[in-house]
Amino acid sequence: MTNKQILQAMSGLMAGMFVAILAGTVVANALPRIIADLGASQSSYTWVVTSELLAMTATVPLWGKLADLFNQKLLLQLSLGLFVVGSLVAGFSQDVVTLIVSRVIQGIGAGGLTALAQIVMAAIIPPRRLGKYAGIFGAVFAVGTVAGPLIGGVLVDTSWLGWRWCFFIGVPFALAGIVLLQRTLKLPTVRRQVKIDWLGAFLIVAGVCALLIWTSLAGNSFDWASWQTAALVATGVVLLVAAVFVESRVAEPIIPLEIFRNRTVSLTTLASFLVGIAMFAGTVFLSQYFQVALGKSPTVAGLMSLPMIGGLLVSSTVAGQLISATGKWKIYLIAGSVVMTAGLGMLSTIDADTHFGLLSLYMALMGIGVGMLMQNLVLAAQNDVPAHELGAATSVLSFFRSLGGTIGTSVLGAILANQVASEMSKGLAESGIPAAGGGGGHGSAVPDMTTLPEPMKNIVEHAYGVATGDLFLVATPFAFLALLAVLFIKEKPLKTTSGMERLAAEDSTADAVTVPAPRDGADSGTVGLKKD
Repeated sequence: MTNKQILQAMSGLMAGMFVAILAGTVVANALPRIIADLGASQSSYTWVVTSELLAMTATVPLWGKLADLFNQKLLLQLSLGLFVVGSLVAGFSQDVVTLIVSRVIQGIGAGGLTALAQIVMAAIIPPRRLGKYAGIFGAVFAVGTVAGPLIGGVLVDTSWLGWRWCFFIGVPFALAGIVLLQRTLKLPTVRRQVKIDWLGAFLIVAGVCALLIWTSLAGNSFDWASWQTAALVATGVVLLVAAVFVESRVAEPIIPLEIFRNRTVSLTTLASFLVGIAMFAGTVFLSQYFQVALGKSPTVAGLMSLPMIGGLLVSSTVAGQLISATGKWKIYLIAGSVVMTAGLGMLSTIDADTHFGLLSLYMALMGIGVGMLMQNLVLAAQNDVPAHELGAATSVLSFFRSLGGTIGTSVLGAILANQVASEMSKGLAESGIPAAGGGGGHGSAVPDMTTLPEPMKNIVEHAYGVATGDLFLVATPFAFLALLAVLFIKEKPLKTTSGMERLAAEDSTADAVTVPAPRDGADSGTVGLKKD
């Protein structure tokens, strides 16, 4: 494909990726208004966020496996269609149960978009040329992640729009993506006997959901050390052990365990998990820091995130162009890990009185580091696996990055709540204010800063400022571990053929091998390619 054809095909992919990311971030600043309008509880607040993340994270491996078995363009359009249905149901929801169900549908669609967009890129673009296009996708990911809360804040603050448009806004992008994909993306249809491991898919999804529900609710709905924790962890572990047993024995596993024998895949998967923790911590908790510790509105809080999105945009784009020009990629993974670790370390020093100039520098450094790491980890893995495993390898990396973000958000959120409670108790004692007079400052709910008296407001701002700094201090070692994982990745030359070309070559080689007789009387596994 020429550069023009690739860019045309990528227009639909970028629209799909943007709505997938937007679905998880645009409601961040709108949730308090949504929950109030629907008359829901604090636990419902948690589930509106968690349900979408659960569905997206848990279904990514299944979408990745389906991509190795069925036409990828049709799967992309199906996932966009699911997203449209979920968005419309969410926008018209009249109660919180309907909203949570719609978020699950959105999450399933978003899981498909997250996995399939990168798989299709690898199919049509050789790794040697993939860097500059991966940089564009990294930029789209950054815009969706960081601009989502800003867009949500503006929609909520605009009287003639309101929170329902946080769900409607993604529908035109998704519909445009379906049309663009139909017109511009040409992929071969793989015709072969298909066996889907439904039992393995169920065990993986159920096991991951059990653990994610535990990390999402522990510390809020129940204590970390409780019978609920024991039950959920035990259930999750047993289900995942059963999944490993099943996956090691079926003909078409959802996650081929053999790919973890590949050193590059194993190390990039570990690094992606750790990057997910750092990236989501930065976007989720900085928005809360701006609104509570600094007293900014949702719209202003979104604008204050621009240094981070700028760093991510520039670094992902520039690094991608340099990788395509030179063929060298490991140096950018190492540099990104170092800069991300430094940025998180500097963010650990912030409090309610930190100057915005310094804060901007720290955020920009973290954004630059994440931008050099995120897409290039996928590039390194895709370059080092056979073409018929591109879907599985890509979805595994996306799965563990989302898993890291989900677990990181939950665990770091619990740490933040504990630190806030500790700092507020200290502040109340020093000010001589009775603990019962917290005015809503205590507990798991985020206080409404506009209703607090001045002495109490100062205590809350200080508590959230100090606690957010402590949060980044906890996240910094995870970034350092990502650096260690990256150091052990062996740099290999980037291939100059696309995934489709490599697959055709692999199939030709397989057809040329003489097979005495099929063991089960089936055909010899010939793959026919036909333009869709």
